[in-house]
Amino acid sequence: MMCFRGWCRPAAAWLALAGMTMGAPLLAQADDRDTDAARAALQQQEDDASEERNLEEVFQAAERQYSLLRSGNMALNFSGDYSYYRNDRIDIAIGDNGNVSRFRIENDAEHSFGASLSFDYGIWNNLTFNTRLPVQYKYDTQRDTQQASLGDITFGLRYQPFPVRPGAINTTLYTTLSTATGDSPYTIDPNRDLSSGKGYYSLGGGVSMSKVVDPVVLFGSVGYTMAFDATGLDQKRGQDTLKRVEPGDSISFSMGLAYALSYEVSVSASYQQSYNFVSKFRFVRDDEPFTAKSEDSTSSILNTSLGLRTSSNRIINISFGFGLTEDSPDVLLGISLPIDISGLKPGA
Repeated sequence: MMCFRGWCRPAAAWLALAGMTMGAPLLAQADDRDTDAARAALQQQEDDASEERNLEEVFQAAERQYSLLRSGNMALNFSGDYSYYRNDRIDIAIGDNGNVSRFRIENDAEHSFGASLSFDYGIWNNLTFNTRLPVQYKYDTQRDTQQASLGDITFGLRYQPFPVRPGAINTTLYTTLSTATGDSPYTIDPNRDLSSGKGYYSLGGGVSMSKVVDPVVLFGSVGYTMAFDATGLDQKRGQDTLKRVEPGDSISFSMGLAYALSYEVSVSASYQQSYNFVSKFRFVRDDEPFTAKSEDSTSSILNTSLGLRTSSNRIINISFGFGLTEDSPDVLLGISLPIDISGLKPGA
């Protein structure tokens, strides 16, 4: 039995509290086998639509010092997601005399299915390494184009500078390196192919916090992502040739709450927003270089999730979300579940 400010509940109910958000899973481990397996089942979704989401799933445990994986322990999780974009575009052409020669509205929609494996390894009791391997399938209704390929592989570290104490705020520092292993939108044929990655490397970091406030767990995160330039390009876009992309950095924050309805069911809700700074595109036309700039953009997503305990050591999380701005996906669906690798753990 675990108690916080006079509100008592069996430890298994607290283990069902978790939030579904954009970063890598934040997993906890207890001293006995059952609670260790239950914590390994808690995880969160990450979608590429917001681009990279930095909020981590957070909760507290009072029976040990840290809520990350213990040193030498491993966890493997599978997640799948679906996102839908719809956009109405105006296609207009103006002749040299100033007359409009073409004016039409195009309805463009893109369906994106993704699946990923996320692996966590406890370096120390308060330091966890994580890597994520995504695969994406996209279908564009406007161009009747489809493609399946590897996405951008990410590597991350999570560090807890202070032990977890009942009633106190649990703080976790994180950093994430995102590679450019997916098909870049700046190297493919934009008229025929679809990209599965963002086309450049990025390095992000931030802090996530959580606190138990009877009878819920409050959590939040704030982060900054620095984008590296994409160079050595030679992509034809009409009469122009794209030579270099200088993507803008981004700032993100998230907040939410989680509540355990019973031993088998938990619910959570979260809000996340990211602001992307202006990007610059270096072109060449007739051997004359020129620069084009994109507008800054804001992505906002409201997400809800349902956690179902299907066995003593397995929790399946199902999430639903929708975008609140034009730069966000219209619909988001996700599911995540743990994969048992206990036979691969040291000493198993």
